[in-house]
Amino acid sequence: MQARLDRQQAMNDSRRALMLDAARSVFERLGIEGASIREIAKQAGYTPGAIYSYFENKEAIYGALLAESLERLNAAVDAAGLDAASPADLLEAKASAWFGFYAANPRDLDLGFYLVQGMQPRGLTAELNYQLNDRLHDALRPCEMALQAMGLNAEDALRENTSLFAHGVGLLLMQHTGRIRMFGQDATMLFDAYVIGLVERLQRAAPRA
Repeated sequence: MQARLDRQQAMNDSRRALMLDAARSVFERLGIEGASIREIAKQAGYTPGAIYSYFENKEAIYGALLAESLERLNAAVDAAGLDAASPADLLEAKASAWFGFYAANPRDLDLGFYLVQGMQPRGLTAELNYQLNDRLHDALRPCEMALQAMGLNAEDALRENTSLFAHGVGLLLMQHTGRIRMFGQDATMLFDAYVIGLVERLQRAAPRA
């Protein structure tokens, strides 16, 4: 009986993963407004009814995709900086982890910032939107903790971490759209320079603090 249940669960997980892969492709091609359950079902090789047995609507599919993306983001951040010798090293490792994740996975950047549906979390429930935002913050929190370990109070650490994230996202969007080429610059090098500059600034200020 247990083996049968395990096989059924594995089959359900496989079908769900196939549906999500199909939805990701459709969202990338048509955006969430242009996508439909029928189109997702066609891409996955299922009937619309089969999709509805797993997801209430296309917004629920979008939320599932974003949740899965954020879990992979958190895994990348968790794995970074395990051998960091100082809070500064930890900050650099954790910041590079989340930046590198989105640099290597631009479609996840689209999901994370709702770019496939026009910069607004339309269709997501308030509770789900809160949960997803909280998981994004989980990935950024290690940088904030490292900043506090470098001597900043909680308020200043939050402000610096927000600025760090905003700077990184701006560079990612410039890279993603190709706009950075007009400056002849490399987004990763610019981000690394920002982090190094932040560390040096905080280290200079530490004795005065």
